[in-house]
Amino acid sequence: MTHARLVTGPPGSGRSNAARAFAAALQCTGPQPGCGQCKACRDVMSGSHPDVVRLATDKLLITMEEVKELIGEAQRRPWTGRWRVILVEDADRMVERTTNVLLKSIEEPPPQTVWILCTPSADDVLPTIRSRCRLVTLRIPPADAVAELLVRRDGADPALAARAARASQSHIGLARHLATDPGAWERRRRLLLAPVSLRSVGDAVLAAAELVDSAEAEAKEATEQRDAAEKAELLRALGMEGDAKVPPALRAQVRQLEEDQKRRAKRARTDVLDRAMIDLLSFYRDVLATQMGSDVERVNTDLDEVVTQVARSTGAPQSLARIAAIEECRERLRSNAAPLLAVEALMVQLRPQA
Repeated sequence: MTHARLVTGPPGSGRSNAARAFAAALQCTGPQPGCGQCKACRDVMSGSHPDVVRLATDKLLITMEEVKELIGEAQRRPWTGRWRVILVEDADRMVERTTNVLLKSIEEPPPQTVWILCTPSADDVLPTIRSRCRLVTLRIPPADAVAELLVRRDGADPALAARAARASQSHIGLARHLATDPGAWERRRRLLLAPVSLRSVGDAVLAAAELVDSAEAEAKEATEQRDAAEKAELLRALGMEGDAKVPPALRAQVRQLEEDQKRRAKRARTDVLDRAMIDLLSFYRDVLATQMGSDVERVNTDLDEVVTQVARSTGAPQSLARIAAIEECRERLRSNAAPLLAVEALMVQLRPQA
């Protein structure tokens, strides 16, 4: 048994699901490994197995304290299963200093401990970590398979499911969102048409502000209810109800929760903006494919006329420059740059040239 595995694959490839399924197979007590029916398999997939420790973060980075806690968990013997499985779903969200702390434990774990790390790419972790893991590379499923899943599992209209699968580039979660949320298509359409309609630097600045505001609103909507529930639960645990004033001795705990929630909101906003960048990349990918005379299927079939118009009015070098600008913006957003400044710079570069 290999003591450490690195599961990689692009967004939508199911890295986390595959890692949990592998952990379930390691703990399986059924007739076939990974039967999915025995108690051990069900416990792992539901997140309640005592010997499978999972770390996924809602924040921008995994902290040193979280990693040290994992290392402590890795030293323990299994309680009920055959293996002690340490699953890190966001291993790419560790800085180098944090990863170095993890290195020794991955290199020489106890005999019954297995590490499973998940990242989009093998290059997202240090070479020293990568060299000590067995690499498992996943690929995204075909669009037809994603569409079939949406029809079978979510009852989506077959034509809409097929369009959503292509638009999401086979990302199952995003495809489901597009197939079940009528407003998602309109938001996506406004995003992709915005750069085409820009006529000045002022237009670009306004479009950037609208995109960032929209991302913040979506992130707030996704986290607001959870934040309120967490704070109410903490106050109840501290013996306070309603609008009772927090005593000075307990304010540090409430302040820590609020700081964690701010970091989570920042991560949510960054993720929303990154999805927007991926959608823009898909648009200019279609434009470039048309300019090069490629016969690959378009991602944005609902914008065929616009794609054709942009392809005719510009050249391949311009499309490549815009794709590079979008990738640069993604990198800036990941490196903690001010979102509004990064998106403003992008929109200025995307606007049609006179």
